[in-house]
Amino acid sequence: MTELSFERRAELCKCEAGRKVFECMARKKSNLSFNPDVTSAAEIIESVKQVGHEVCMIKTHMDVVRDFDFELVKELQKLSEEMDFIIFEDRKFADIGNTAMLQYEHGHHRIADWSHVTNAHCVAGPGCIEALKKVGLPRQRGLLLVAEMSTKGTLADGGPYTAACVDQAYEHEDFVFGFVAQRRLTDNPGFLTLTPGVQLKKGGDDMGQQYNTPESVIMKGADIIQVGRGILNAPNRTEEAKKYREQAWAAYEERLAKSPIESTPYPKKA
Repeated sequence: MTELSFERRAELCKCEAGRKVFECMARKKSNLSFNPDVTSAAEIIESVKQVGHEVCMIKTHMDVVRDFDFELVKELQKLSEEMDFIIFEDRKFADIGNTAMLQYEHGHHRIADWSHVTNAHCVAGPGCIEALKKVGLPRQRGLLLVAEMSTKGTLADGGPYTAACVDQAYEHEDFVFGFVAQRRLTDNPGFLTLTPGVQLKKGGDDMGQQYNTPESVIMKGADIIQVGRGILNAPNRTEEAKKYREQAWAAYEERLAKSPIESTPYPKKA
């Protein structure tokens, strides 16, 4: 397909939360998401303050935060407004619809109250997405589907499961606005691709995570790069985040100039 700018894709996105993500990316010239995978509220806020101006999105795992409370949420929301980024709770819902709905709206974290974006696996079928949508859509929230993963041996590897994720996304374009994946999965410009497992140098860790460079994943169709330890463990997080942002944005601009990219998208069912 002809490569379109994030501004133009915002206009074509049918999900309100998705439009806000595209608009934030264009406004900040950032397609970098940072996940501060630490276990205390103070560490999360410290790291977000260090990198918030460089990112379009902060991805959280609140279920690993030992002292989670709603003061943390309030501070994160305040920083989101001041530093202009989207909050993405990486919950990966995967249960039957009623349970997923309760987990999203209630429980200890009440994710739907504060997270602009969350995500889900497709293993439970469309009922999970439909239930999350009942809670999230009235709040102008958005959902990403985990269609592929960056770990060695993953079962979400581009086969029938990934195709089913694309089919379910098309069924709920007003709530689902894209995928967690390793490449572009569809030629619908209103869908966004977030790619995890990104570092400045290719490699891996001892638990099966595999890393690719910003340029390599952007050229495969990633729109947002997801970076955690590459920034978190850097001596100067602000400067490291700037490096990632600049490399990812330069790759995006190069992709626009080279349009179209090489991809084999899953077609929309007739």
